[in-house]
Parts: sequence; C-alpha cells; structure tokens
Amino acid sequence: MFSHIIIGARDLDRLAAFYAAVVGPLGLERAQSEPEGGPDGVCWHPAGREWPQLWVQYPFNGLPATWGNGMQISLAAPTPAAVEAAWRAALDHGGIDEGGPGLRPHYGADYFGAYVRDPEGNKLCFVHTARLAAGG
Repeated sequence: MFSHIIIGARDLDRLAAFYAAVVGPLGLERAQSEPEGGPDGVCWHPAGREWPQLWVQYPFNGLPATWGNGMQISLAAPTPAAVEAAWRAALDHGGIDEGGPGLRPHYGADYFGAYVRDPEGNKLCFVHTARLAAGG
C-alpha cells in the first residue's frame, strides 16, 4: 500500500510530542533511526517491523510546512478502543476534534473511526474495521 508517510513540521518538537502520544495506542513505536541525509525528523513504525513508516519532519526544500486542503492521513487501529485512545490523546495534546469516535455505517457496517487535526492543521483519521485488521 505505502512504504512511508512524511508529515511536514513547522515546530518539530511540538509535532513529535503530539504524534508520540497519538500513535502509541495504534501499536506504533518510535524508530531508533535518524533521517539519512535529510532534514531533522522523527519516525514511527509498527512494533517489530521496519516498514511502513510514519515520519514527522522538516520539509526537504527548506520552506515552511503547510497542511494540504483535502488531504487526510488515515491510521489503522487494532480495536475500537484504540481509536478512542488515539482520538483522546490527540485532543489532550493540542489536536482539534473533527468527528468523535463512533460507527460510520455509510463507510462499512463495522467502520469505527474518529477524526482530528493535528496542532499544525493536518487531518487525521483513526479507523478500525474487521476487514482492515484482517489485512483485507
């Protein structure tokens, strides 16, 4: 599906603290690696795996990071409780609510999701469905 996602940061320390709190309930852990030849950044990946990766990083071109209108990053959650925990962590760490945890049957009978914006305006979705959890 994807190898890595990079979210541009204006304030790397603030955004890294936000994502550290949010991705833990989703089963991601901070990588020990640093960007190779690129700007400063922080990386997370699934426990016990190198890929896929989620990066928060200063932009390569040196310009200020901006959020993408119409762009959303959706992160898989192992359970509905993990969706709720990630959403709550996001709000507790400067995120803005874009739709609280709950079933969204118009996306699928068991689609359980929540939506936030991170402190720099990037839209996130935390989602759990049995099909996603099963890899299909």
